[in-house]
Amino acid sequence: MNKNELEVFVKIKGVGAASGIFLKENLLYIIGDNSAYLYEYNIAQQQLNKVELLKGFNTSENIPKDLKPDFEVLCHYQNQLFILGSGSKPNRNLMACYNLETKKVTRHDLTFLYANIRKSTGIDEENLNIEGAVATESDWYLFNRGNGDANKNGIFKIKGNDLAKASSISFIPIALLKTNNVLVSFTDAVLHQNQIYFIAAAENTTSTYDDGDILGSYLGKIDLKNFQLDFTKKISAHQKFEGISFLRQVEEKLEFLLCEDSDSDSLETVIYKVGV
Repeated sequence: MNKNELEVFVKIKGVGAASGIFLKENLLYIIGDNSAYLYEYNIAQQQLNKVELLKGFNTSENIPKDLKPDFEVLCHYQNQLFILGSGSKPNRNLMACYNLETKKVTRHDLTFLYANIRKSTGIDEENLNIEGAVATESDWYLFNRGNGDANKNGIFKIKGNDLAKASSISFIPIALLKTNNVLVSFTDAVLHQNQIYFIAAAENTTSTYDDGDILGSYLGKIDLKNFQLDFTKKISAHQKFEGISFLRQVEEKLEFLLCEDSDSDSLETVIYKVGV
């Protein structure tokens, strides 16, 4: 596989609108933005299991757009998976945590956090759209997709480990690229060796709610220490990738897994592999 060349890693039936991904040994964890489940796929056995994150929906998959929790973030930290709503609407302020050891799910309301983000940074409800997160021992970094009319693409730096009670918040704007006069904006990120590897997309819309035509997806790197942009490279002209996870290092090359949101009701997803 050449660098930046996409390769199919696995096809999974039963998962739709994939928006986040994490690999641990032989288990692949996936979330969908219109689902109330966390999916656990055993690669060797080709078996799909479901972990219920939320209750109370008539259907727990393909939840209608105005009701869905919009889980866009799947972040791994200290043997837990953190699944965050995008914050783009009042019903999208939930965080679910899944303990990989105990298999228990806890839920937390992030309304206070997202309100503090808007108050601290001046970014209004129409431009708040959390799509990715990484965590360190002292800080959280939330990635805002700047596809709203204010083009607020960047990273919220949040002090402390408890997101639900966070109060020290700053915003680091990150300018990526423009394609056909449409801003390329974050769709997910992962931390590897103090480097942030991110994916981003250009979508022909100025709404954090409504989808638009896909104009390309990109892969890039940002230094965690100084937030300098190292590179941004186009990896697809027509697909929208919304989840990234580190796979492995082969000599000088790093490989990542990507999941794609097809913006459809199809309960099937393709996981891709890409190298840098």
